[in-house]
Amino acid sequence: MQVPGRTRYKLVSLARPVAGFVFAGTLAGCGFLPDRSEDYVNAPEGTPIVVPAGYDNSRLGEAMPIRSIRTDDSRRMYPSTIPRPPDMTSDILDENYVIEELDGRLWLLVNDVPGRLWPAASAWMSQAGLGVAHDSPQLGVLQSELANFSIAARTLLELDNAPAATEPKVLVQLRLAPGIRRKTTEIRAQVLEFDEGPEGLVAWNPDSTDNEPSKALQKKLLGELAEFLKQKEDSKSFSRAASDMVAKPLVRLISENEQAKAVEVELDYGRTWAEVNRSLEEIGANIVDIDRSAGWVQVNFRTEDERSPGWFSWFSDDEKLIHTHTVTISQAAPAMAVTAERVDTYNGEQTSADLLTKLFEHLY
Repeated sequence: MQVPGRTRYKLVSLARPVAGFVFAGTLAGCGFLPDRSEDYVNAPEGTPIVVPAGYDNSRLGEAMPIRSIRTDDSRRMYPSTIPRPPDMTSDILDENYVIEELDGRLWLLVNDVPGRLWPAASAWMSQAGLGVAHDSPQLGVLQSELANFSIAARTLLELDNAPAATEPKVLVQLRLAPGIRRKTTEIRAQVLEFDEGPEGLVAWNPDSTDNEPSKALQKKLLGELAEFLKQKEDSKSFSRAASDMVAKPLVRLISENEQAKAVEVELDYGRTWAEVNRSLEEIGANIVDIDRSAGWVQVNFRTEDERSPGWFSWFSDDEKLIHTHTVTISQAAPAMAVTAERVDTYNGEQTSADLLTKLFEHLY
């Protein structure tokens, strides 16, 4: 029976046509999505950063360097032959040239290996009027000629303008050695005085420049050497004879059963003490108490969560230093041994192995 005024409609299933259309569109869609995996090969190079005049651009560099390629040969750049990224360990320093002073010693820390700095250091001595009378790549020592007979050298070393026959004979020595940090070089300078001109290479004496006037002169020499090296960065050569100075690292991590037990440092006690103390502060192991003669340092090596005072932090802004670990430096021929011991009263997360591992990573 049909009700007047109403129309019947027949329901038709649209599920199959719609599904077929979607499926067909999915298949066809593959042709509308281009392959862009190799577009970077022909991408234009961006505009380099321009530093205003008078500012240092030595800290600028590529965040993710890509090796240069020939655009005319880009057709062969497929995923299976993409070049490996360059060695990024050259960026371990915030600055490439830093004059450091620890335990009464001065040196120029350079972010490069001795083999590449040796020819440039020799060229600086010649340009400064010092010349090179003797050298020993195996010892890393460059020794100048007598500075008394060069006007440029006398000016550099601040000698009297009126030379006399009875004045001391003066020469300069540079010593290049692998730095405690990997792929770095430490350059030291000293000015020596003699009654008579020495014959041959003078043995390096690290304690001959511990007086204040000599330190000021060292800073001057190292500063001018740093400026010279900075200007010659793009034209450095390599010395095979000086390459032996990077044979082995100065810092090693000693482990047992995959747990850090000690850090070996091939430096003297004074330098090791200074480096370890500085590194402890920089890794967040705040020093609570020290005794250099006994060779121990008490530190607060808690995690950030353990240091947080919680709800009552507004009562005081001072963090309470708690003795959690004791770091010990002792002689273990031929190197210094740095060990750590966790105190019984500390129940936090940080172990002695954690402290030694973090200390080694910062030192090396």
